[in-house]
Amino acid sequence: MQSLIFDIKISAHDYLRVYQGTAHRVKVRSRDGRSVSLPVRHLQPFLTHDGIHGSFIMAFNGQGQLLSLRRLS
Repeated sequence: MQSLIFDIKISAHDYLRVYQGTAHRVKVRSRDGRSVSLPVRHLQPFLTHDGIHGSFIMAFNGQGQLLSLRRLS
């Protein structure tokens, strides 16, 4: 199992694009420089009135399939 840590800051206004149907993925850069395109639906559990903010760890298998996503801070 591989993992990466990334920091993200998406305002509630920007997340509104998901509900409008114009955004389906978010591209993040991990702390070690890797770039990942993540389906935005996986971030929905972390959405607040202020948007999505914090550090996250993502675990994935050798085929790049997401196994888990959790907030670190």
